[in-house]
Amino acid sequence: MRNILLDGFLRRPLTEDLPPDPELAALGARLDAESRRKLGRSLAIREIDAGSCNGCELEINALATAFYDLERFGLRFVASPRHADVLLVTGPVTHAMREALERTYRATPSPKWVIAAGDCAVGCGVYANSPACVGSVAAVIPVDIHIDGCPPTPVRLLQGLLALLASPRAR
Repeated sequence: MRNILLDGFLRRPLTEDLPPDPELAALGARLDAESRRKLGRSLAIREIDAGSCNGCELEINALATAFYDLERFGLRFVASPRHADVLLVTGPVTHAMREALERTYRATPSPKWVIAAGDCAVGCGVYANSPACVGSVAAVIPVDIHIDGCPPTPVRLLQGLLALLASPRAR
């Protein structure tokens, strides 16, 4: 057993370093600059699952991995809507989540922005005829920007955040 442990310490890891992605770095730098210009600080995001299949959440979670590293761009997820600038809502709004979504929206301080991420949040997607659904996110709270995709890729989510910050409504 000791030989196996020593061998593991002496050998280099079998994994390779990630290749640098210049497009991702440029997108992130623009996002950071725009959020600091608009807000004077980093952008705080509160993610809300209003009834999705969790495909969008997997892509959103990928933003926190070492490859995308959302925080290097001046963006961060927060646990409380009271600390959020952006509500990132996924999934169609179900009857069970409607009140929670409305309360979260009211608890978020102004100025606040809402992003409907994924086809289900935009138009209910595969859940369009479900009796459990109230409708799209825009049917419950005001939405500032829609990000298409089933699920939207992490780069598409970053592009959507940049579009939100570049919009005239984002002061």
